[in-house]
Amino acid sequence: MPNTYKPSSVLVQIVLAETEACTPCSSPGKRSMTNALHAVTAMSGNPAVVMRLVASAYAMAEKAGAIVRRVLQSGELGIVEKTGANDLQTLADRLVQQSICASLSKSFPKITIIGEEDLPEEAVKEDLIESGQSEDILQKSCPAEYSALKEEELVVWVDPLDGTKEYTEGLLDHVTVLIGIAYGGKAIAGVINQPFFNYQLGTESADMGRTLWGMPGLGAFGFELQEVPDGRRIVTTTRSHSNKLVTDTVDAMEPHDVIRVGGAGNKIIQLVEGKASAYVFASLGTKKWDTCAPEAILLAVGGKLTDMHGSALCYDANVKHMNSAGVLATLRNHQYYASRVPQSVLQALKP
Repeated sequence: MPNTYKPSSVLVQIVLAETEACTPCSSPGKRSMTNALHAVTAMSGNPAVVMRLVASAYAMAEKAGAIVRRVLQSGELGIVEKTGANDLQTLADRLVQQSICASLSKSFPKITIIGEEDLPEEAVKEDLIESGQSEDILQKSCPAEYSALKEEELVVWVDPLDGTKEYTEGLLDHVTVLIGIAYGGKAIAGVINQPFFNYQLGTESADMGRTLWGMPGLGAFGFELQEVPDGRRIVTTTRSHSNKLVTDTVDAMEPHDVIRVGGAGNKIIQLVEGKASAYVFASLGTKKWDTCAPEAILLAVGGKLTDMHGSALCYDANVKHMNSAGVLATLRNHQYYASRVPQSVLQALKP
């Protein structure tokens, strides 16, 4: 059953129950005339729904980053184990999910919101609600294919704190907040906040952190796109959830170097900033809220994210949450990495 929040008088329904597997992703219908009309509307000062949603998600991610930093500074992390020592939840996870989901539902009451944390029904404090929007995003032109989308057609996947284990261990550069937007089963926009970006420099809390966002057909923003030097194969993979399938697959890529870090969002940032050429995770573990936002940003710069079979992930509201066939993401040369996955791994990981 969905969780229900009550920020002031607004009912916020968040789909949290594991549901049936996704049916094949449907293709968006032809909307040429409607798209043209909506494009004119956006240019006249009334931005498309999806642009307003991304602009709001940006402001919410910024607020989320501040909450994450504040909880850490308090020293009271409120850690609980969900399924074990490698699957933790903190006060920051709880507060950020309440903040993002309640804020989204208040501004966009018809969207479907799917959050990672299974939280009890309770009132959400007004100081957690974010109603602001990024003016820079509102000023950008919406890609025509998304300009006519309605609230009820959109699904938002929220990971309030990606890299929770690393957060509790002080590996703060691994930590991200993820807000992904999907339509027709596809990731069409993503926002990633890094609450502790540049924390090693001793930056004051008010100036710490950054927010990245992207939309296929429009571009990606908040970082400088860089690529690994030609011919170098650098694989980024899990720090704390490895197993034989993972190591066998990483070895099969014949990498020059392997980076082991936490957080799916963090790994995708490594790809777009030239620190790694492939993110390889041949195992169960990641969920749709881990990959939706990162995939949208990766797609926006010409990259690709699939399961280990090379099949696209589906982000419909009724999809099963687990990425049961693993994750393979690259900025370039996806086919090379997909072709190197051992047959034994493919047989073990069923979509």
